[in-house]
Amino acid sequence: MIVAASVALVAVVVVAFSIGRLSTLASPTPTDASADAGFARDMQVHHQQGVELAMIVRDATADPDVRLLAYDIALTQAQQSGQMYGWLNEWGLSQAGSEPSMTWMSLPAVDGGGGARHDGHSGDGGAAGAAHAPGGPMPGLATAEQVAELRAATGGEAERRFLELMIAHHEGAVEMADAALARASSDVVLRLARTIVESQTAEIAIMREMLAERE
Repeated sequence: MIVAASVALVAVVVVAFSIGRLSTLASPTPTDASADAGFARDMQVHHQQGVELAMIVRDATADPDVRLLAYDIALTQAQQSGQMYGWLNEWGLSQAGSEPSMTWMSLPAVDGGGGARHDGHSGDGGAAGAAHAPGGPMPGLATAEQVAELRAATGGEAERRFLELMIAHHEGAVEMADAALARASSDVVLRLARTIVESQTAEIAIMREMLAERE
């Protein structure tokens, strides 16, 4: 079952990579130091840990609700990572980039302030990401020690620890997506950022309910 799940995730990434490349054709090409490129790089890293956490708990519990949630998170974030990898490839940009991670979150908002964006999103201007120094830890990212604790846990303990970590992880992703909505210009980036805000905000509410049931 573990092998089958891993193969499915790989297949999702390959398909998403192709979709990601095709979806960039109608948009201007972002530069290496743009918020679009920075978001694509950093959110891939963020999503990769999300997949890791989800697959850890999926093998550590028999609870069907937690396993279903974890697998859905793993598939969704693997697919989105593949899209972002495809964007960077199509833009002719390095996956690593020339600046420290999180640098893009300190860029000024597209409209220069906290007003409404052209896409209808009410951006937070310079506030989103202002507390994150270039090269600093990404918001919501679990530490190596926290990941190790989750790996060592089983059953109900693993479920609670996963939900705690994934709620924080999703909150961090929403913060990054909000920062992208305030700074990015590529249509594909803006669409994915809106999707992340909407879907992960909904999942946070679900996970809080699941966590309350287990306390």
